[in-house]
Order: sequence, then C-alpha cells, then structure tokens
Amino acid sequence: MPHLSLEIEEIPLGSARIKLFASLPWRLYRGDPCWTPPLEGDLLGNRLLGLTGLLTPQHPYHKHAAVTHFVAWRGGQPAGRISAAINHRFNDFHGTGTGFFGFFEVVRDYDVARALFDQAREWVTKRGMIVLRGPGEYSNATHERQGILVDGFQYPPTVELTHNPPYYAEFLERYGFVKAKDYYAHTFDVQAPVSPRLKNLVERVRRRREVETRPLRLKELAAEVRLIVRIYNDSWSRNWGFLPITEEEADSLADSLRLIVDPGMIRFAFVRGEPAAVLGMLPDPYCPLRPRWRWYGDSDLVRVGRLLLGRRHIPRTRLMFFGIRPGFRNLGIDALLLYETREYAAARGYLECEASMLLENNDLVLRAAKFMGGKRYKTWRIYDLPLEGNSKI
Repeated sequence: MPHLSLEIEEIPLGSARIKLFASLPWRLYRGDPCWTPPLEGDLLGNRLLGLTGLLTPQHPYHKHAAVTHFVAWRGGQPAGRISAAINHRFNDFHGTGTGFFGFFEVVRDYDVARALFDQAREWVTKRGMIVLRGPGEYSNATHERQGILVDGFQYPPTVELTHNPPYYAEFLERYGFVKAKDYYAHTFDVQAPVSPRLKNLVERVRRRREVETRPLRLKELAAEVRLIVRIYNDSWSRNWGFLPITEEEADSLADSLRLIVDPGMIRFAFVRGEPAAVLGMLPDPYCPLRPRWRWYGDSDLVRVGRLLLGRRHIPRTRLMFFGIRPGFRNLGIDALLLYETREYAAARGYLECEASMLLENNDLVLRAAKFMGGKRYKTWRIYDLPLEGNSKI
C-alpha cells in the first residue's frame, strides 16, 4: 500500500480520541480465533464494573510516568498504534534511562510500523532516554501485560497475556531492535498423577511442622492482596524488569480479581507464623471472554455476562505468580504449595494449567515447571533499541 497516504496522529493522555486508540485492535484482529483483548473497562474505565482504566489520567500508573499515544492512518484508515512512555519510578529504581513503547499493533505494512517506531523513538529521545524498550502496555515492569509472541501462535493466550501475528518480530528486528529478554510458558495436565518424588518431598516438608499453609480469604480480599504484594515485592526484587507494586496498584489488582478468583488456588505459606511464600493460580477468564464475533457484539457487558455464567466451568488455569521470600528458600515450600494447589485444582475439575511468564534464565522456576510435568509451548520477547545522541544518566 505504498501509494496510499500515511499520516501519524498523536493522542495525548486525557483526549477523547483515546477511545479510537483503545478500539483499533478490534479492526486488525477481526475473526482471529486466538486473539483475546482485555475488557474495554480495563483500558477506559467502567464504573459499573469498578474498573479504573489504564488509559485514563485517574489510573495510579500516571502518578509516576509521562505518556503519549500515536495512531497511524493509511489511506484514511487506521492502520496501527503505539504508545511512548517514561516510567520515572522504574528508572529511579534501576538507575537507568529507559523509555518504553507499548500497545503496539499494526497491519502487515512495514512502512507503517517504521513510522510508529520513529515517533516513539523521537519522543523518548527528546526526553533524554538512552534506550527504547518494549513492547508492553505502557512499560515493561514484571507485573505488566507485555511482550510480543514469537512462538506458539496457534494457541490462544491466557489471562493478561498477549497474542499477535508472527510478522511483529520481523518488523522490530528489521528496524534495529535487539532481544533483551524472553519469557516462556509451560503447560501441564492438572488431572495427571503427581510424581512419587513430589509426594515424598511434600511429606518430608509436612513432617517438619514448621511450615503452615492456607488459602486466600475472600472476605478479606483487599488485605490479602496487599499480603500477596508484600511477599511478591520481597521475592522478586532481584529479577530482571522488577518494579515494586504500590499499595494503590494492589487495590486496583484486588478490584480486578473479584470476578475470577477461586480462593483455594491462591495459597500462602507461613514459617513459624511469618509470611514466607505465595502461589497464585487463576481460572482463565479469557476462555469465556474471547470474542465470538457475533451479531450481538462483544461489549464488556456481553463478555462479562459470559464470564459470570461460565466461570464455574472454566477448564484452564494460569499459574500467574509464585514467590518465596529470601530466607525461606530451599525448605521445600515451593513443592508444598505447588502440590496443594494442584490437588485442589484437580478436585475442582480443572484440566490444564499454564505456568507463565517464566524468565528464560530463572532456572529454579523452569526446573519446577518441568518437575510438575510442564512442557514449554510459548515464548514472548522484549526488545531494546539503543538511542543515539544521549549519554548514560
């Protein structure tokens, strides 16, 4: 389509045009059986569902960040989008000058992709950044929806994960982006018999009687999520891309969990009364939330209606977070939580679990996934682009 005009529109935070930015992927992925977007309310907000949209000025992300958005128009039709962001809290925590690009979607037209990358690169370069990283949502902290799929395109995503065409990686690498990090997904059969080795290990841990476990208390969800965040922030502090979750972000997370959480699949471990670890497995709401492309539409109300009607019959789960605080490792707590959660999930009739996103160099977690019978079936990639003209901060 090189003969058609190409224009780029900037859409600042707070603009009414942000609705166009949010809805553009519905045009690009029309009919794709795998693609599953978040609820519109997750992006634009929804009072009825109690959601504060990430693309709105009211979201806590924007207290510590500067952002903007771009939409590409090819021949008068929307053909792609990208955001540019500087997460000041991330850069202060890591002592770096990283700019981010995210929400990246584009038709199969490299000229459009290049024009979008140009805009994001120019925007962060003018603000003194030394590297452009992405894609993510706004940025690439470990708790954000992020990465482009580079392997496993034939499988639909589980909750909070991304899906895209194979040519995205080709466009990024053609522009000059280089791999920064890969994340893996492993899948395993929840109903398969547990290995005798795991049972024996769990029994040894239980005999020591210093480790106690319990499920999440749904009536105290806000406080429980803050406990999850406390353990997570301690456990993940040395991982690549880590950024502590704030209390405001924890409260927002609690709101989003209410519709889908199964309390028995989020388990805490305590050692002599001290919080030591947490494992969180969630029923995958993307099963009922996946667009149906029917005449009655796929509005948030229609999709949430499907979720409410079918949430007790979801066959798939995602092992979404797992953390053991320093000082409590090598006690067998990981085996105990994995075993108890898996046994509960099997008894509730769940069939499959995906463990993701697992850092490619986190050997401890990757070994645990394989120990549970997991097989790697997907890979997501984060890219970096060094920026010329700026020196290291």
